Amino acid sequence: MKTQGHPKWYPDAQVSCACGSTFTTGSTSPKIAVEACSSCHPLWTGQQKFLDTAGRVEKFNQRAAMADKKKAEASARKTKKAADEAAAASA
Repeated sequence: MKTQGHPKWYPDAQVSCACGSTFTTGSTSPKIAVEACSSCHPLWTGQQKFLDTAGRVEKFNQRAAMADKKKAEASARKTKKAADEAAAASA
């Protein structure tokens, strides 16, 4: 049987949560960092918690605002072009 087939097992791996809670468990990694644990996860606490660590909501809001701005600019250009064509046709 091969002796090098399995990774090193850490029976007292430290898990630290973003809320500050820590606990130990068995793992192949000595230290683990998590965003939500049983102390702060909405499923176990029953409280609503907003988890947006990557800034995805802000990115989406920025893209939506930029799209609205471009639509408004395009609409303004279109109305100006129509007004210019009407003025040229009447002259």
